[in-house]
Amino acid sequence: MPTRLLSLQLFLAIAVARARNDPPPSSERAWLSPGLFNYENELGEAAPTPEDYNDCICARHFSSRSAIMNVMKRSCGVPGVLVKISFIGATQFFVIIGIAVARDDAPPSSIRPWAPPTLPRYEGELRHYKLTDAERRYYPAIDPHKTYNLAELIDIAQRSNPETRVAWERARQAAAAVGLTESAYYPYLVAAAAGGYDRAFIPFPTLRVKQQTPPTNGNLPNVEIVGGGTLITESLLARAELNAKWLLLDFGERKATREAAREQLMMANVGFNGTHQKIVFDVTDRFYQLGNARQKVMVTQSALDAAKTVEQAAQARFDNGLATKPELLQAQQQSAQSNFDVQASLGAESDARVALIESIGLLPTVPLKVADLPEKSHLNAQTEDSVGELIAKALSQRPDLVAKLANVHGKEQGILKIRTEYYPKVTLDAHFTETDLQVSVAKSDYFGGTRPTFGAFLTMNVPIFDGFARRHKLDIAEADLHQAENELAGARDSAARDVWKAYTGYRTALKKQDAAEKLLTASKSAFDAVLESYKQGLSTYPEVVSTERNLTAALATSHDTQSAIYTSQAALALSVGDLARPAPPLVRQPRR
Repeated sequence: MPTRLLSLQLFLAIAVARARNDPPPSSERAWLSPGLFNYENELGEAAPTPEDYNDCICARHFSSRSAIMNVMKRSCGVPGVLVKISFIGATQFFVIIGIAVARDDAPPSSIRPWAPPTLPRYEGELRHYKLTDAERRYYPAIDPHKTYNLAELIDIAQRSNPETRVAWERARQAAAAVGLTESAYYPYLVAAAAGGYDRAFIPFPTLRVKQQTPPTNGNLPNVEIVGGGTLITESLLARAELNAKWLLLDFGERKATREAAREQLMMANVGFNGTHQKIVFDVTDRFYQLGNARQKVMVTQSALDAAKTVEQAAQARFDNGLATKPELLQAQQQSAQSNFDVQASLGAESDARVALIESIGLLPTVPLKVADLPEKSHLNAQTEDSVGELIAKALSQRPDLVAKLANVHGKEQGILKIRTEYYPKVTLDAHFTETDLQVSVAKSDYFGGTRPTFGAFLTMNVPIFDGFARRHKLDIAEADLHQAENELAGARDSAARDVWKAYTGYRTALKKQDAAEKLLTASKSAFDAVLESYKQGLSTYPEVVSTERNLTAALATSHDTQSAIYTSQAALALSVGDLARPAPPLVRQPRR
């Protein structure tokens, strides 16, 4: 029976070790975890229909005559060993004193900034900081003569943005944590060795037999202590031992711990995908903001040209005696204001460009040429779905919802782990020791020998009473589970609202586009007509200024509407979970 139990335990450990608990293979792309579809299917089963919304490593023991014994015997003797030990102890003492007197101070007061004593060293290290080999590998080579479109910028961001690497390392840590929990299925082996010298004494009495008849009752002879001394003993010890401990039966505690770690890994993996989605959305949003800022420069430049045209017309009318001096000054003021607006829009364009470069993960000093916005937007195939279908899709695949579901599963495993504490645990303990002991008594030659000792035990620990600690831990775990379930429910409601809001914003932007085009056409026609009428003396200057401002506002509205279509489309894809979604794995068809 014990042999079968050990074999079953070994096969279980091997199966656990071969299970796939992998982090993303790299930080450059979103990743499809092996168990992601199970979570998405579970979310999909709970999602409402569209109709509802419309309505240890093994060690080898080595034993022989200890090297420690040989070193001690061949050294300069016991006094030399004591001198060496004293030197090491004194060195350690001075190191401790040096650490204790080192300056680890806080600021002396709260009213002034403070320079810590080691601040210059850190600043110097930052001043001479160089990229590591790993950082150089992710740092992209930007061609200053190439114009990058949105897809190329997203690719650079996914490769070079530090946030993706941070999320990747977080997922790798979670994968290592799974491996750490699986180590509990293996035996724990530890090898230890000890060697040293010991000097002791034993009180030794001096006895004298009394000159009288010995007792006949079997007691000790009639003796008395007349003095005494001490017996000095010196010992040299060398010991090597191997201890093994193997948990054989725990009623599911290790399994619950491993499954909870796997849920944490799933949370880290989908969090990694969520980081990629966020970066893709940020780059997309900043790209369209830069395009909109460029169009605002064109609008303000067009307004400046119109203001100069009006100023020239006012100057001509003034020269012909048809306009007053205040009217000409107002036209010049309008030209100056339009020139100021051009400079302000150029500053906004520069800020938008820096924001785009930062979202990619590059320095603002990188010479990066960015393509302009396309002329026309088009209806994405995603928007052909109804809002109910999009909500149902979002509730079954969004990374944040998958993470919340994995958190619920992890809390459930935590409850199972606490319940196993009510059951006994069976452990196998074994040890093997080789000891070499040499003793000298009263300056005699050393004598002794080497002997092995070993043993093995099956131990069972049964918890009886712990002051209701397990009961309270179980209450805490159940409360954590209910909290996680409520967080999942709240996240589902929030996801539905996000999709509804993004869908409404996108449809509204499409409808506003037609109205903005009609507004721009009418404003341009009105401005041309009023300007021509002003030149002929049939319109007043306030009418020209009013139509000029209306034309500038119409141009800005048209460009804002065009940019809003792109950004709302990206926001809709992000709310559904389709943005930068990893492709499903290819399923090999069996050969016929």
